[in-house]
Amino acid sequence: MVHLYNLHPFGSQQVVPCKLEPEQFCAGGRDALFVAAGCKVEAFSVDGRELCRPRCAFSTLGRVLRMAYSQEGDYLVAIEEKNKTTSLRAYVNWKRKRTENSRVCIRMVGHNVEAPFSESFRDQMSIIEMPLSEAPLSIACCPVKGDLLVGCRNKLVLFTLKYLVINEQFSVLDFERSLIIHIDNITPIEISFCVGYVAVMSDLEVLIFKLASDLTNGERIDHHLQETSNPLKQTEDIHNEISQLESDDFVICPKPMELLGEKSEQSGVSVKLESTGLADEKLKYLHIQHLLYRRFAPDISSYVLSSNIKLHSLQLLPIYQTGFPSDGKNSSQEKELLSLFCFFSLPHVGYLYMVVKSVELMSVYQYPEKSQQAVLTPQFLHVITSHNLQCFTVRCSAAVAREEDRYMDTTLKACPPVSMDVCVLRIQLFIGLKAICHFKNHIILLTKAEPEAIPERTESPRKLLSTKDTSVKTKMPSVAEAGWNLYIVNTISPVQLYKEMVDYSNTYKTVKTQSCIHLLSEAHLLVRAALMDGSQLEPREKAELLEAFRESCGHLGDCYSRLDTQHSHLALPYYKMSGLSLAEVLSSVDWTGENELRKYERGLTFYINHSLYENLDEELSEELAAKVVQIFHVTEPKQLPHILCSPSMKNIDPLTALHYLRKLDTSGFSSILVTLTKASVALKMGDLDMYRNEVKSYSEMKLVCGFILEPRLLVQQRKGQIVPTELAVHLKGAQPGLLVASVLGLQKNNKIGVEEADSLFKVLCGKDEDIIPQLLIDLWEAQLVARLPNVVLQELCFKLTSQYICRLSKRQSPDTTPLRTAEDLINACSHYGLIYPWVHVLISSDSLADKNYTEDLLKLQSLICGPSFDIASITPFLEPLSEDTAAGLSVHVLCRTRLKEYEQCIDTLLERCPEALIPYANHQLKEENRILWWKKLLPELCEKMKCGGEKRQLYLSSLKETLSVVAVELDLKDFLNVLPEDGTAAFFLPYLLYCSRKKPLT
Repeated sequence: MVHLYNLHPFGSQQVVPCKLEPEQFCAGGRDALFVAAGCKVEAFSVDGRELCRPRCAFSTLGRVLRMAYSQEGDYLVAIEEKNKTTSLRAYVNWKRKRTENSRVCIRMVGHNVEAPFSESFRDQMSIIEMPLSEAPLSIACCPVKGDLLVGCRNKLVLFTLKYLVINEQFSVLDFERSLIIHIDNITPIEISFCVGYVAVMSDLEVLIFKLASDLTNGERIDHHLQETSNPLKQTEDIHNEISQLESDDFVICPKPMELLGEKSEQSGVSVKLESTGLADEKLKYLHIQHLLYRRFAPDISSYVLSSNIKLHSLQLLPIYQTGFPSDGKNSSQEKELLSLFCFFSLPHVGYLYMVVKSVELMSVYQYPEKSQQAVLTPQFLHVITSHNLQCFTVRCSAAVAREEDRYMDTTLKACPPVSMDVCVLRIQLFIGLKAICHFKNHIILLTKAEPEAIPERTESPRKLLSTKDTSVKTKMPSVAEAGWNLYIVNTISPVQLYKEMVDYSNTYKTVKTQSCIHLLSEAHLLVRAALMDGSQLEPREKAELLEAFRESCGHLGDCYSRLDTQHSHLALPYYKMSGLSLAEVLSSVDWTGENELRKYERGLTFYINHSLYENLDEELSEELAAKVVQIFHVTEPKQLPHILCSPSMKNIDPLTALHYLRKLDTSGFSSILVTLTKASVALKMGDLDMYRNEVKSYSEMKLVCGFILEPRLLVQQRKGQIVPTELAVHLKGAQPGLLVASVLGLQKNNKIGVEEADSLFKVLCGKDEDIIPQLLIDLWEAQLVARLPNVVLQELCFKLTSQYICRLSKRQSPDTTPLRTAEDLINACSHYGLIYPWVHVLISSDSLADKNYTEDLLKLQSLICGPSFDIASITPFLEPLSEDTAAGLSVHVLCRTRLKEYEQCIDTLLERCPEALIPYANHQLKEENRILWWKKLLPELCEKMKCGGEKRQLYLSSLKETLSVVAVELDLKDFLNVLPEDGTAAFFLPYLLYCSRKKPLT
C-alpha cells in the first residue's frame, strides 16, 4: 500500500538558460550541469544561491547520444554519433575551456604523452578518444574510483582510471582498457557500475553481478574468454523453439523469473571475462559473483507491445560508512562501502533491491500513472510521468542503520523497519515532462509541450500484437515547434521538510491511528538519511539535523507509549535516543481524567518499568513518583514492590507507598517481596514496631529469597556509586548474619558482583579503603564456604590470610563479633583444614592471647593446613608477623612445612620449642621424609645433649623418642652406623639389644 500525503519537498525553481533544445543533460560534481544540444555541450554553474549561469561551452564530434560525469577524475564522457558512426570520448580538464575557440588537446587512450606537450595540458581541455570494436550503447562511471564501464551489444568494456605522472607537480588523467566482460543473451541498453558491482538492463531483463577479487588462493585466474557462469543447456533450444512458433498471429512471452544470489547463474545469461592487460595486480584474481537476475513478462492487456512494457532508470546507489550520528570514528579520505542499492522500473511499478551482504527486495513502488524516468537518492525516489513529478520515500537509511549499528533494534536503539509502506510526499504538476536527473539538493527537469499525436489508422488488436510491426504510426500536425524548458527545482532543507511532516502528523494524534506513527517514521528516516553523509554538512546544518533527530525520536517515543500498538515496546529505545529524561517524559503525559479506572497503554508502562530498573541518576519529584505508583497500581500491580525500590522513587511519600502496598495485600498479591517492601517503608517512617511485625512473619531463609528477588531492597547505585539502603543499615546492626547471607545469595544468583559486594560492606561499615571491616571478612568466609563459581579461590584465600596476618601482627581486634568461629569453618568448609597436632603444642605457651586473637590465629593456621591454598603466594607477606611470638612462630613453621623445608623447621623447633619437636616429627617425617629421623634429628639431639643447659632433660626425652623410632626402622648394622662415635655404649645399649633381637622376632 502506498500512503499519499500532500507535503512540500520542492522549493524554488530556476530556468537553465539553454540556447538550443537539450538532447542530453547530466549533473556534474557539486555545482555543475552539462547540457548537450546538437554538436555542443554547455556547462552551467548551480550553487543554489544565485541563478543558474553559464560556465563554459565546448564542441563535440557529433550529436551526443549518452553522457555521464565522474566526480572522481572530474571528467565528462559521451557517446557521440556522426555520419551514423558512434564514438566514445572523455572530456578532461573541461573547466579550462574559457571560450569555444580555446585550444583543445586531443589524444588517444593509453598513448604516452610526449614531454613537449605535457605542460600545455595544464591550461587547456583534453579530449581522450576511446576506440571500440563495437558501437557503444551505454556508459556508467564508478562514483568511488572513477573507472568507466562501456556497454556494447554483446560485451562490457572496463576502462580503469589512472594518472600519468609527468613530474612531481603535475600528472595527467588517462584510462587503461583493463577488462572485457562478454555477455550473451542480454543486450545492455542501460548499465550501472560501482566498485566492482555491475548492473545490466535490457528491455525486460536485469542482471546484477560483482567482479569479486579472490586474493586468498594466490593463484592467478586466466581471463582469456573464461566462462564463469553455467547457462542452462536448454537456452538455445528454447530460443529456436520461440523463433519457430512466432508468426503474425502469435507472440511468445518468456515466463517471469526472479533468481537471487547463486541461483541467478541459472538464468541462461552467459558471462565471460577476458583480460586486456590488467595493470592492477588485484584484477588478476577477478571472478564473477552472481547476485540477481530478474525477467519480466510483457503486459499484453493493452494489446500494444511498445514502450509500455520496457524497463527504464537502472541505477546503483552506494552508501558509505558514515559513523552515524557520532561514534568517535576517525573520518578517512577513502570511502568504505557499507551498503549498495539497485533500482529499476517498469512503466507502472518500480523495484528497489539491497545487494551487498544479502540480496533482497526492499520496496515496490506503484505509480498512479505511466512513468517515463526515475532517479533514486538516499532520501527520495523522484519519478516523472507525462505531467507529474512524484516524490516517494525510500528505505535506504533504515537498511543502512541495521548494517552499521549492531545495537539497532534493541532496548538501546531503534529504527523504522525497512518493510514499512512507502509513501508519496508530493505530486507536482508539470506540463510535458520528458527527462530528469538529480544532484545534491537539485532536481533537473526537461519539459516539452507538444501537440497531441493523432493515430493515422486504427488496427485490430490481433494485428497490433504482431511481431512484424509493433509500432503505431502517428501523424504530427504541421504546427509551430513545441515549447521546451530545462528547470532546476531545488528541494527544501531536510530540517524544514521534517518540521512540516511533524506538523502534518498532529492531525492524526486525536484519532490514534497508525498513520501518525507512519508519518513520524518517515520524518525520522528523512533526518537519518540526511545525516548519513555527515562530511558534506556544515557544522550548523549537522547540529540542526542532530537536534531534529533527537526530537523525532521523542515524537516516536510518544506515539509508541500512548497508542495501542503491537510494537509498543519501541517507546523505550526511541525515548533513549531522544535524550529526554524520565521526568521530562512523565511531565508530557496528559493526566486529565486521572482515576483508578483509567487505562494506561503498554508502551508507557514498559518504558517507565525499564527506566526505573536501570538505576537512572535522577530522582522523580514526589508528585511524579505518586503518578508512577498510580500507573502501575492500575496496569501491573505485581510490579509495585520493584517500582518502589528504584532509586528514582526516593522522594515517594511513605504513606502513599504504604497505601498501595496494603491494597496489594487485600487484592491477594501478598508475598515476601511485598512484606520486605513494607518493612523498608516502615524504617523510612521510623516505625520499628511495624518493621518487626512485618519481618517476623517469615523465616530467615524466606527473607533471603525475598532479597534475591529484589536486590535494590539492600543495595542501590547512584552516580555509579554503591549505596546501601536504610534496610541494609538496619540489618548491619540488628541481623548481620541475615545481611551476609542475603548478599551471598545475591552473588550466587549473579545479582551483584564481587567488587560491588566488597564496596557495599565498606560503605556500610563506614571504613576507609585501607581498613577491612569484620563484616566483610565474614562475607569472604561465607563465600569460601559456599564455593561461589564466580569467585577466584586463590584470590579469596589470599584476601582472608592477609587480613588474618594483618590483625595478628597489629594485635587488632575485629570491629564486630565474627559470625563464625574457626571450629565452625573447619566443620563446614573443606578449604579450612584440620590443624596439625604439633601446632597446638607450639602455641600452648602463648597464654596472653585474647579470644579474638586466638580465633584469627586458628583460622589462619587452618587455611594454611587446608588443601587449597597456595603457600608460596603468602610467604612474602609474613614479615609483619614476628617469629618471636608463639603465634608467629607457628605460622612461619607451618608455611615452611607446607613448602617441604623440614630441616629448617627442625632447626627452628630445636632452638625455640623442643617440646614440639617429637610431635612435629611424628606427624611430618613420614614416607620419603622418614630418613630425617636419623640423618637430621638424631645427630642434632645428640649435639644438644652435649651442650647441656636447662633444656637438657627435654632434649634427652626427645632423644629417647627418636632412638625408639630409629631402632624400629633400622637394622643393627645401620643403627650402629648412625650412632655418634663419641657416645657411651651404656646409654645406647637398650636400643642395641632391641635391634639385635628384632630380626629373629620378625
